[in-house]
Amino acid sequence: MTDYDLIERLTTTFRDLERDLYQLREQLNSYRLLAGRVFPLPAIEKGKEHEPLRQIEVTQKIGQQAHETTMTHFTRLFIQQQSEKISSKAAVRLPGAVCYAVNEEEYRQTEELITSVNQRKLALEKIISVDSALPSVQRFEWVHRHIPGLITLNAYRTISLIDNPTTLRFGWANKQIIKNLTRQEVIMMLEKSLKANRAVPPYTREQWAEQIERELNNVAMLPASTKLKIKRPVKVQPVARVWYQEQQKQVQLACPSPLVVLCRQDNGEAPPEIGELLNYDADNIRHRYKPEAQALRLLIPRLHLYCEQ
Repeated sequence: MTDYDLIERLTTTFRDLERDLYQLREQLNSYRLLAGRVFPLPAIEKGKEHEPLRQIEVTQKIGQQAHETTMTHFTRLFIQQQSEKISSKAAVRLPGAVCYAVNEEEYRQTEELITSVNQRKLALEKIISVDSALPSVQRFEWVHRHIPGLITLNAYRTISLIDNPTTLRFGWANKQIIKNLTRQEVIMMLEKSLKANRAVPPYTREQWAEQIERELNNVAMLPASTKLKIKRPVKVQPVARVWYQEQQKQVQLACPSPLVVLCRQDNGEAPPEIGELLNYDADNIRHRYKPEAQALRLLIPRLHLYCEQ
């Protein structure tokens, strides 16, 4: 594929996404709001993206304010739409839910539109992250050359349409990314970094190469059968617990954006009970069940790479 074709796909897909999002906003604006409850979280300032979050103070908006905040959130795609002090590297999160009264035809139209929005979001992410075949640093420059000011985190984030839930409850989830690796896979990963021959602040190119060579030697000294794993903590995230009374089933979903509930009252559907999101306090977390931690030795701190004892 030529560069021109890829750029054309990028800009066309984004224009289609933007059009669908504004059409979705117009549709939801035309429906009768039955319930709305969203929880704006504190914005992350520039330069503080990687600081650990020990406490998060939650505010709340209900009713029409919740609807208007949701519409702004769904269509916030550009850096120019937010304060210069807010980081564009950390996605703005707005957990909560909005519920609207619709008939069967309106439900079908909005369901199709949300499906289209989400497909375009996935297509845009694939064009930028996969089809461009560019490393992350060059991807940023390439995207902003053709779509100036785009906040890719917001553009990628899909919208969840929830079908006839009974209750919606909100909470917090602490997770870790865990990836099992062989010794050879880690060696290949480090050799690739070495061949890239780049400087990583605060190191010079030579200092960084020496650092990677030390890491390579440490890994090479391990037995070939050593089990290695990357165990990297992910920042705490808001989640929704959706309860379906008829199926006696609960589903937990990540909730960085408000859930959309379309209530077909002609079919006897009632708006769900929408719960509250409490403040997050890392020092007062109660685990229902916390398995005993596996004995691991930290091998390469910057990669969160461990080996089993």
